[in-house]
Amino acid sequence: MDTDKSTDKDLGTQGAEHTVKGKARQVSGTVQKKVGQLTGDKSMEAKGKAREVGGKVQSKAGKVERKVDTKLKEDV
Repeated sequence: MDTDKSTDKDLGTQGAEHTVKGKARQVSGTVQKKVGQLTGDKSMEAKGKAREVGGKVQSKAGKVERKVDTKLKEDV
């Protein structure tokens, strides 16, 4: 995912950050894809779609991180 210094943060905090960053990336990809469609720029459209999918994956990974963190805290 990101190469930020998130090693100090617990998994739940990292997960929340990844979820938000993923959603932002997904939205920017959707916008880029739409601009590509409107202008007929297939390359921009493809890059937007890739960014959109990457954002969905990042967001989903963040949700999983938060669930794992919650489970680990329950078991302690």
